[in-house]
Amino acid sequence: MRVLGINALFHDPAAALVVDGVTVAAAEEERFSRRKHGKRPVPFSAWELPERSAHWCLERAGLRPADLDLVTYSYDPELACSAEALGLDDPWDDLRQAYARHAPGFLATALPGLDPEDVRFVGHHMAHAASAAYAAEGAETSSVLVLDGRGERSSHLAARRLGDHLEPLRAQLLPESLGLVYEELTQHLGFLRSSDEFKVMALASHGRPRMAAEISRYVHPTGDGGFRAHGVPWSELCPPRAADAPWTAAHADLAASAQYVLEETLLDLVRWLHGRTHDELLTLAGGVALNCVANSRIAREGPFSRVWVQPAAGDAGTALGAALLASAEAGEEPVPMPGAALGREWSDAELAGHLKTAAVPFERPPDIAATVAETLAANGVVAWFQGRSEYGPRALGHRSLLAHPGHAGNLERLNDIKGREQFRPVAPMVLTERSGDIFDGPLPSPYMLFVHDVAAPWRDRIPAVVHVDGTARIQTVDRRHEPLVARMLEEFERRTGLPVVVNTSLNTAGRPMVDEPRDALECFGSTPVDLLAIGPFAVRRSDMFHAGGHGVNGASSAGSTSSAGSGSGANGLNGGTDAGGSDGPGGAGEPRDASGATGSADGGLRGGPRGGLPDDGESVGRGGCVR
Repeated sequence: MRVLGINALFHDPAAALVVDGVTVAAAEEERFSRRKHGKRPVPFSAWELPERSAHWCLERAGLRPADLDLVTYSYDPELACSAEALGLDDPWDDLRQAYARHAPGFLATALPGLDPEDVRFVGHHMAHAASAAYAAEGAETSSVLVLDGRGERSSHLAARRLGDHLEPLRAQLLPESLGLVYEELTQHLGFLRSSDEFKVMALASHGRPRMAAEISRYVHPTGDGGFRAHGVPWSELCPPRAADAPWTAAHADLAASAQYVLEETLLDLVRWLHGRTHDELLTLAGGVALNCVANSRIAREGPFSRVWVQPAAGDAGTALGAALLASAEAGEEPVPMPGAALGREWSDAELAGHLKTAAVPFERPPDIAATVAETLAANGVVAWFQGRSEYGPRALGHRSLLAHPGHAGNLERLNDIKGREQFRPVAPMVLTERSGDIFDGPLPSPYMLFVHDVAAPWRDRIPAVVHVDGTARIQTVDRRHEPLVARMLEEFERRTGLPVVVNTSLNTAGRPMVDEPRDALECFGSTPVDLLAIGPFAVRRSDMFHAGGHGVNGASSAGSTSSAGSGSGANGLNGGTDAGGSDGPGGAGEPRDASGATGSADGGLRGGPRGGLPDDGESVGRGGCVR
């Protein structure tokens, strides 16, 4: 069965393709459009669809829209209530719901050949739940917890997977929403709402939770698997911060207080769920599940022996979850996702073509991993572009910015390169087998969704990745799945004695992660990064701006080759060629090796009563939205 999953209504539009229960491709629209989060989550943008990511998913599998058995849309307007009935201040929500109802027609227009009758709505939180419960390894019997800003009429879902069935257990109706409370705090602290919540989590480490008792009056568990979360008088607790103003201790304390209350509430929800299921494994999804500090407390203090978080836990992940749910409901056995590297990739020949077109000097060293390790050991910064791009917000060794962890100044240096706030940390990557010697926390941690205490003897050895509270948000690297990254880590340790490398996302502030080669070249060309490792090729900043050449925009009439195998000769960036074109065999654009030689059924989709909304302890009629 061929199912294309679509997320579009709120934010992070994405597409995912599942064939016979196997995840074949998944990508976020922002990687194609270059608009952070794809769009803003306002009703006026609800009609926008992830057209480019959807077309790419089909192209990846060699399919046409007419070949699909089903297209799922991760929101069911039949489950929705009016914003007024839900107690939400969202006067244009009716427009959003109208766009959702017309989604089948919009999709048929965007995907010519698709029959609108083949589009099925899937409850938003059931899609989130399936993205975790069906994607995790060994989750045939497991519990799942979903928390975000909002779905059709709730902000939370507790459920259980038994075999291929996903059973809803409890939902919390709006306006109670942990996600919306955190969004309000984000805006109050001067950051971009529904985008910069991770900055609040980072800022919290700099404060004290002295306002937690006051916040708990408005945000607290109810003891029955639900919670209260709305109406926090933020301005009474701390003055708002303007976006361009410095943060104060009071702002950090407010963030710390809200973070603490969130964690305490989540722990209560987790304990309630375990009391119902007694499972060993808990899977998490929804935007709140990207809070790696809270995830770590759940893993450390909660009753489940294992916790797994969907790497695309935000709304992008519902594209995959809806497709997996539909596939499972149709009788296909869901296969755990193979990892987060589900996006686009380019062959070596294609990468070389992009480098020649850009007319940048490049080389093909014997081992790109060793070349990168050498640059890092010399305290250079490396842009790392390898294999398929990641699905979700974390850079996991495919679109990364790498640096030496042993120099404390590299934190400020990387934040300057990326244009970020200086209070934000960067993360370490480490081989799985070495991680337990240095970091204390849930292991393995391949998706960078937990924080770990850094062992005291290591804090002074890798200061660039140690946050102000002595923790680090690590990525463990399994050499079986990431052999190139593993080799780079080993080569770096051989030169420095350190088994850790700094890994942060390859992008600059306010922009999506790099996805295609052109993005990588633009990012590299506009930031003070020393080396671009793109596939097997290396582009050195020192070669691009060599003092002895003609510099930027120099012209060459013969297409001569520099010592690095340039497509622009000694002229540096954007050197032109009038003869001996770089596309010909052995031409000026051919990379050189080390010797200098050139190389050549609808109801089933909704799962449970009223589309996956279980008895939630509220006064909800079968068809109504009465609160």
